[in-house]
Formats: sequence, C-alpha cells, structure tokens
Amino acid sequence: MINIKDKSLFGYDSRVILLGVARMADAFGNSFLIVVLPLYIASKGVEGDAMGLSKTFITGIILGLFGLITSIAQPFTGRLSDKVGKRKLFVVIGLALFTVANYSYSIADSYILLLIIRTAQGIAAAFTITASLALITELSNKGNRGKNTGIYNSFRLVGFGVGPLLSGILTEGGPYHLPLIGEIDGFTASFGVASLAALVSALLVGFFVSDPDNTKPSTKKMKINLLTERKGYFLDPIFALALATLIMSFGFSLLAPIETAINEKLSQGAFMFSIQFSALIAMLAVTQPIIGNASDKYGRRIFIIIGLIGLIPIILLEGFVTESWQLIVARALQGISAAMVFAPSLALAGDLAEEGQRGSQLAVVTMAFGLGISLGSFVSGYAIKFGYAVPFVMAAILSAIGVFIVKTQVPKKEAEID
Repeated sequence: MINIKDKSLFGYDSRVILLGVARMADAFGNSFLIVVLPLYIASKGVEGDAMGLSKTFITGIILGLFGLITSIAQPFTGRLSDKVGKRKLFVVIGLALFTVANYSYSIADSYILLLIIRTAQGIAAAFTITASLALITELSNKGNRGKNTGIYNSFRLVGFGVGPLLSGILTEGGPYHLPLIGEIDGFTASFGVASLAALVSALLVGFFVSDPDNTKPSTKKMKINLLTERKGYFLDPIFALALATLIMSFGFSLLAPIETAINEKLSQGAFMFSIQFSALIAMLAVTQPIIGNASDKYGRRIFIIIGLIGLIPIILLEGFVTESWQLIVARALQGISAAMVFAPSLALAGDLAEEGQRGSQLAVVTMAFGLGISLGSFVSGYAIKFGYAVPFVMAAILSAIGVFIVKTQVPKKEAEID
C-alpha cells in the first residue's frame, strides 16, 4: 500500500477525496440500475417464473430491495468494522462485492437471480457506507469534519446523478464491437461499466488509503440509543439527527412515483421532468462542501434548523406550482436547504459518536437517509390519490416536525450531552 496520509488534494486530505470517489462508484452503479434494470426485464432479457407477480410489481420489488437490505444491514456492518478496527478493509470488501454483483446482472436470466444479486448489492453498500463514513470521521477533527463530510457526500451525489444519464446512453447506443471480446449489447455494456467503476475504486482505496493510527479494534458492546437519560431531553441526540435526516430525505423522492401526474399537470415531457428531478441533486452536490465548511466555523445545529425551516415553504410550494420552471427553481432551493441539513447532521453525529462505536452509531444516520427515500416514494405514490398537493403538504408538515425535534432534542452545546 502507498501511504498518502500527508498528501493534500484541493485542500483536502487525499484519503477523504478517494473515499468520496469510492462512494461515488457504488452510487453510480446503483443509479445505473434504476434505468437499466426495468428496461432489461421488459426486453425479455429475463425469463421464467415471476412468482405469480406482474413484471411491473416484480421490477419494483427488485429495485426497492436494495434500499431495504442496505438499511437493515448497516448497523451490523458498522458494528463489525468497529470490532475489527479496520475501516479500509470493509470499504474494499464492499467495492469488491459491487464489482462482482454489477457484472453478474449481465448473466442473470431469472427473477430469483436478480433478487439474489440485488441483495448482494445491498450488503455491499452497507459495508461501503458505514466503513467509509466512520473513516471520514476518524480522518477528521471538529475543525474540518463538516468540510470533509460535505465533499464526501458531493462525490456520492455526482455518481448518483451521472449514473442514469450514462446508462441510458450506453443502453440505447448498443450493440458495441470490442477488440478480443466481440459484440456486446447495450445492457452488457452498462453492467460492465458499473462493474469497472467499482473495481477501479476498490483498487484506489486498497492502494492509496490507510486507516488512522489510532483506529483500534473495539471491545465495547454495541451501543445504539434511541432515548436518553439527559435531564430535560427525551431522545438521544444522534437518533434525533437521524430523524432529521429521514425527514429531509423523505422529500427527495416525492417526484419519481408521480412523474406522470406532474407531466400532465405542467403539460411537459420526460426531459423537463428529468431536469426538475436533477435540480435538487445538482444543488445538493454543489452546496454541501460549502455548508459543511461553514458548519465547522459557525456550528452545526443552526444550519440544520435553518435547512429544515427552509424545506417547509419550498416543498409546500412544489405542490402548487403551475409552470415547469417554477418546479425547477423550487427543487434547486430544496437542494440548498437539504444540504444545510445533511452535511452538518453527519458531521455532528460524527462529533458525538463514541470511540469504538462510530461505525454502528453513524449507521443510524445513514440508515435513516435510505429509509426516508424509500418511505417518501411509497407515501407519494399512495397519497397522490387524495389530491396532487397532498404528498407535498405531508412532507412540509414533517419538516416542521423536524425543526421541533432538532430544536428541542439536540443541545446547543456538546457539554450538555456529557
């Protein structure tokens, strides 16, 4: 391994940048499949028994299984990395699993195999997410943790945003004629690129990232608290931050399940919808490092509260827009407000996490992010039948609840937590 712990890249520890690239790879591979898998199944690339379910339903199960498995597995993989005390090893294991799983789709010809591969992907993500975030925390201090968390998350969002675009191009552009390999179709090309991205990231982390010298195996029992014994408080502060993160991510996924209704209401096509969907991700990626850096200087809690307050009118207005450009602007503003919640929440959770417990305790926040996205999709798709604005009103109300939770359950000063 080449030790680059004293190297700086764009003002960041090079290991932080490389971990961001690694996280970008698994987000890239997962978002690739959001576009490719439904097309692959619809193209009759998958035959056999769908267990009595419609193709649409089984496709939804396959796509949704990733988030469910990842969320369930994260506290356990986080705890395992605490006990072993080797964060880098777990990041590499996760990326290696991604490499195999992403390519395996190209040879999967049954729904059972797709479900198995998707489960493996979810486990791979759990290894990568918890270990990389714990490592970011341990490579940082309170003076730069927000900055490092922000740039790390930005890389992840870039991967998530670029994946669907590139997968669509690769899928439609096939077949391809490659030297020594021969002809491959667009699906195989897409799966191959997703696999290659994970492999390159695994090699980068394996050769150029090192665990901090003070990261040791933990002999402590797993400690994840929902409630607290602190006088005047009810919730554990890390759990309160997880709830704020869940509420923030709930609003991310409101649009996707109701795309048809949005396009009909605004008299627009799929391209305009893709711009609206991506506006949030783009602004979140751009602003997170800036806000994370600011939270290092001015405090984390204030940004989280301001961000949640901002989400209330912004998401509410999304339910009442009448023009396509209005939704684009609202989604962009939502991305800025979300950035105020996300990067400072992860950084503050890192500040509060106990040594030897960081993997499992930080997993509570990352798990909440994934659950929020899944819950937002489900609620939006169901609640739309009660009225177009209903999902947005619900998300706005949840944001108000988030303000109350953070303001009353997350202390202003860390000394109040001890």
